[in-house]
Amino acid sequence: MKIAVIGAGPAGIMASLQAAQAGANVSLFESKPRIALKLGISGKGRGNITNSCSFKDFLNHFNDKRFLKYAFKSFSNTSLIAFFENMGVKLEEERGGRVFVASGRAIDAVNALYRKLNSEKIELFLATPVDSLIIEKGVCKGLISKGKKILADKVVLATGGISYPQTGSTGDGLKFATLAGHTLQKPYPSLVALKPAELLSEELENLNLINISASLWLNGRKDSEEQGEMLFRDGMLDGPVILKLSRKAVKPLFEGIKTEIVIDFKPALSYEKLDNRILRDIEKKKTSNLYDLARGLVPAALVNFLLQKAGLSPKLNLSDLKADNRKKLRNILKEMRFEITDCGGWDRAIVTSGGISLREVTPETMESKLIENLYFAGEILDIDADTGGYNLQAAFSTGYVAGKSASTLL
Repeated sequence: MKIAVIGAGPAGIMASLQAAQAGANVSLFESKPRIALKLGISGKGRGNITNSCSFKDFLNHFNDKRFLKYAFKSFSNTSLIAFFENMGVKLEEERGGRVFVASGRAIDAVNALYRKLNSEKIELFLATPVDSLIIEKGVCKGLISKGKKILADKVVLATGGISYPQTGSTGDGLKFATLAGHTLQKPYPSLVALKPAELLSEELENLNLINISASLWLNGRKDSEEQGEMLFRDGMLDGPVILKLSRKAVKPLFEGIKTEIVIDFKPALSYEKLDNRILRDIEKKKTSNLYDLARGLVPAALVNFLLQKAGLSPKLNLSDLKADNRKKLRNILKEMRFEITDCGGWDRAIVTSGGISLREVTPETMESKLIENLYFAGEILDIDADTGGYNLQAAFSTGYVAGKSASTLL
């Protein structure tokens, strides 16, 4: 009984381990010379493996809540934590329920997985890209790699999406699936920086802002809002709140919908309270200028850009500051608006939105409803979530179900 798994990321590795432990002869194919490259850079290299939140809350972070119910019940976040700790990888929980590798080194988790693959005697083919699937009369019979036909009883396709193509997620698996007859929900970059129409000041580069609020506006209507941290990087809006909003921003953007991000630098203050704060500061600094006033409200690197956006001169004496100018300052602090014209692209996107249609995959087994003996796992599916460990958990959980199902149905 032979199972071929394509893609040695978290989903493919977990599928391989489950199939091998059930007694199958498993071959794992990876186009890159190393396994789990994307896991190795997760959490900025620290390894954000999963999240500790409740089952219900976990599902709420995904684009589809129903499809993943069985997978998460079969292999939950607590199961994944135990899985790694049983391999000697200590994990620790941080703010927002994020669960990281305790050493701060994601590579420690990768190395543990590599050792586990070896201990289960899984045949690992590194730097071995797959050319195509072998499908005959609606049944998957194996694959072709480097021109060589490799037969298998079951095939698990876990090649990822398109994001971070340098890690091996080049979209090949999506092509294999669509050639087999599967429907592809158009992929878009997700959890990605957003590019504004205007040129951002060099002063803003790498400026990190905390406790701000950012909202997404589509065709002039507010769609969603997030609070937390953001930063300016490479001429784009970036950071946690922007990445979260990008999940709902990128598709409308490319569909021609007017897409805007509005930043509130003082979300804890109402317009009235902020105006009173400005009036008090003017009284204290009445011999100074508008630059000094603004410097007391936002970081120095932001002052010139903020005042320019408001149409105000930083040299304006506070004694000459009229009510309408004060209103402009207050409004720009509460509503700095950026029209978005592009995003960071596949090389910067953390995950892929879109993928193989979930209507064509059985959630209890991850088997294709169209092609017998073909299974899917991980980011190749039309599932995506917020940052915080959710996407990796989905990869491990769907891989668990796919590997277990493929082997038990032999």
